[in-house]
Amino acid sequence: MAATAREDGACGEAQGRRGCEHYDRGCLLKAQQTCEECSTLFGEYYCSICHLFDKDKKQYHCENCGICRIGPKEDFFHCLKCNLCLAMNLQGKHKCIENVSRQNCPICLEDIHTSRVVAHVLPCGHLLHRGYRCPLCMHSALDMTRYWRQLDDEVAQTPMPSEYQNMTVDILCNDCNGRSTVQFHILGMKCNICESYNTAQTGGRRISLDQQ
Repeated sequence: MAATAREDGACGEAQGRRGCEHYDRGCLLKAQQTCEECSTLFGEYYCSICHLFDKDKKQYHCENCGICRIGPKEDFFHCLKCNLCLAMNLQGKHKCIENVSRQNCPICLEDIHTSRVVAHVLPCGHLLHRGYRCPLCMHSALDMTRYWRQLDDEVAQTPMPSEYQNMTVDILCNDCNGRSTVQFHILGMKCNICESYNTAQTGGRRISLDQQ
């Protein structure tokens, strides 16, 4: 055994030392934040569960998530149903979906639970890294009110050709799930219920009877 240890130590010297002078590549080490011999600090943050060494980023280990998260810890809480750490301002103010983070982002396809990129919690309860509309349920991901009003102005300034001016279509609103019949416009069809342009056409185009 002693010979083996010396051989391992020699191999460690040949490969170059890492950490401090007391560390040999072939040694069996006990993971810890500092060297017991010289107190060299291996990482400003060390998790004895994940064995993670890192710079200080206010990290904390969440037992329910099973991984270390970037904090500070007091700014987050763990939602047991969503099974994810969320910002404190979302406590009691978000829609819970069971194990919502145990999936890939539907846009960039990166794993959400272990990603270092902040995931946005949408009003619909789904998570994604970026985007303005949830690709899972089609709800608006952000408050689009300002953009809808800008679209109002663009629609008003863009008259349709005469053969389309009296044409109506049936639409379904992806935000409020309401159905309505509205005037057809190439720039978008506005929901009569919540005034969102996040809509989809559900029926064919038709000319109003009183205009035929």
